[in-house]
Formats: sequence, structure tokens, C-alpha cells
Amino acid sequence: MTRLLALADSDSYLKWAAGTAERLAPDGVGLALVASPVAPSPAQCRAALAQTRWRDARLVPAPLAVLVERVREERPDAVLVGMRGPTAAVVLAELAALPGRPVLLTGLPGVGIPAARKALFYRAQADAMIVHSLRERDDFAERARQLGWSQRFALTTLPFLERHPSAGDDIVFATQALVPESLADRRTIVALLVALARRHPHRRVVLKLRALDGEAQTHRERHPLDALLKEVERPSNLLTRHDSMLAALDTAGALLTVSSTALIEAAARGIPGIALTDFGVGDTMINTVFEGSGLLGDMEDALEGRFRMPDPAWAARNYLHDPELDDAPQMLAELVARREAGRLGAARPAQRSRFGGPLRTAWDRRAALGAHEDGPLAVLALAIGVPLRFLLQLGRRVVPEPLSRRPLSDPPFSAPPLSRPPR
Repeated sequence: MTRLLALADSDSYLKWAAGTAERLAPDGVGLALVASPVAPSPAQCRAALAQTRWRDARLVPAPLAVLVERVREERPDAVLVGMRGPTAAVVLAELAALPGRPVLLTGLPGVGIPAARKALFYRAQADAMIVHSLRERDDFAERARQLGWSQRFALTTLPFLERHPSAGDDIVFATQALVPESLADRRTIVALLVALARRHPHRRVVLKLRALDGEAQTHRERHPLDALLKEVERPSNLLTRHDSMLAALDTAGALLTVSSTALIEAAARGIPGIALTDFGVGDTMINTVFEGSGLLGDMEDALEGRFRMPDPAWAARNYLHDPELDDAPQMLAELVARREAGRLGAARPAQRSRFGGPLRTAWDRRAALGAHEDGPLAVLALAIGVPLRFLLQLGRRVVPEPLSRRPLSDPPFSAPPLSRPPR
């Protein structure tokens, strides 16, 4: 029996880590939250864990040092690190340094296309990275080859991808924190929902929220749609809900989004949908994955009810493959067997720059964990790093460095941007 501990930091990663861990180690799995600025509220935890064995558990975020000590004492065979990139890098580095370290797994909580350098960069020390489609595996493998980085990829179906049909009739809009980004575009979304509700008075139009006011998310939402909804006259059949996406799909007859993974979940259950193109199609909109799927459409398509199912060939390459192709359980078993035989070896090298020594490490931990990392070294790193980062950024604006000379690793005392954290 493989003993696996899953660690998460935010709402979306908690849902992913719990569902993925149960598939990989159904008889010997634990789950814990690391204390961080994006730790989910109790309500978000309930929604994320509604379909897992932890549905009634009360998870309390624990400091990273406590979780590392738990791994040291319990000695699980493997640890699944389900966290935002900067936090994943910090946690993987801690676990990689443990004597008799566990197998280290990681991954992204939804659609991973485009295969971004940062997704690999922050997770370089993992023994394997979980992917969820044949296309993801190919694209990430090619990206790693281009970068000259060694990494293994393990395929498993997205957690909570249920195949039974829905009997509902709701038109559900799946919100996202990052896209569309501008206030004007997000007001356009609200106007669309109002128009949909008025065009279809006998159907419920449901705005499926990821967080309520005051709750953290994996990515910061600058203009929450439910707040903007208060600015307009709302039809009585335009509702909001804050429970799990699974529950929302139970009553859905159509799914509308910009690029949410919920569109894949809906298609698996036979619910037609649309990925809106009105705000553009490209990597910044996180919707290039839907090119060729038949799911791209505009607001006029939505108003006219022209929801559709994905092209079968596209579906087979993109998240709706035959589950028998999943190889993550076998890869985990192989890695655990190597560990038991003493052949797992040292963890892969980190790609992050170590310039700055202990101060750099303290800065990285503070950038990832916020006020939950408050030791004297972290305070000193902030005192030195914040003005240094400002001067570096100012210098780059004045004298831009040629692209050909920019390093692949991150510069001294770099930190994720506040508006769009790395994955």
C-alpha cells in the first residue's frame, strides 16, 4: 500500500490535490493545508472537498515547518505538492532536503495549455509532474526539451471528471479570476448574463462563483462579477451560487465560460457549452486549448442558445481521453519501489537562482508564504530585497537587457507579480 500525503495551499489546488491523491493512493492517503495568504475559507474547503473522503473534515492551515516535520516523522512514500508555483518551489526544496526523502509529485489544477516555462521552472525538483491530457504530456515534454530540463510526466484524468449525464436546464457561467481582466470586459460579462436571463425567462442563469467577498483565491480577482452584478437590475432568474462546480453541473443544461476547466467537466457529462471568443483567443486568455474543439463561440451564439459538444478527435487529445491510458499510478508505484530499494537518489536540481544564499531562501519563503513566514531572516530579507528589487526593475526600464542575454533562471530577489501570480 502506497502512503501518500497531499499538500495544498489554495481553493483550486485543494480540490485538485484531494481528488488526484485519492486516485493515486486510494488506501493510504492524507491531506493537509499549508498556511499562506491564499488559504481557503471553511466554505471554500467544503466546496473543494465535497466529493472526497474529507467532505466532513475541518482542515486547519499549518505552518510549513509543521508540515515538513510531519513528513519527517510519518515518512510517507510520496508527497503530492499541489500549490501555486512560488510556494511549490519552496515546499519541494524543503522536502527534497529531507533524509530518506519521499517521492515528490506535483501538477497543475486544471487546463495546463499553453505549457508555460514557469510551470516547469517552479516545479523542477519534483520526480514527476502530473498532466491531464495527451496533448499536455506532449507539449510539456517538448517545452522541457527546449529548455534543456529533465522532467517526467505522468498522465491521469482530471479529478471529478464524471461521465454520467445531467438532467438540468440551468445556463451556468463559470467565473475566473484572471480572464477577462479589465473592468469594462467584466461588466460586459454581467450584461451578457442579464441579457441571457431576459432572453430565456423560463431558464435559470447561474453565476457560479469561486469566492465570496473576503475569501482568497489561487489568483487575485480584481473585479468580482458578483460585486458588478449589484450595479445592474437583476432579473429574478439570474442567480449566484457558491457551492461546488459538481453541484452546479447537476442542474446545468449548458455551460458558458471564457476558458474554465469547467467546460471540460461539463462536456464529460454531456452538457454542451461555449468558450467565449469576444475578448480574444490567445495564451493570455488561456483559451488556445479550445482551438479546433468546436467549443469556441461568441456572445451572440450564447444568446441564441447555440451551445455545442466538442469534436471527438479533439476531445480524445484534450482531457477526455480513455482513462485506460492513464499511467500515473504505475509511474508512482515504480518511483516508490525505487525508493524502497534505496535507488531513488537525490531530487532534481532546482532551477531557481541561489544568488544571495540564506537571504535569498528567506526572501523566496516570504514571497510565497507572506506573513506566515516571519522569522528574523525573513524580515531582513524584506528590508534588503524590496529596495533591491525596485532598483533592478527601475534599471531594466531605463536600459532594457537584450532578450538573447536574459538568463533562464529568475533574477536576484524576484517575486511574483501581485496581479497575475505564476502557475
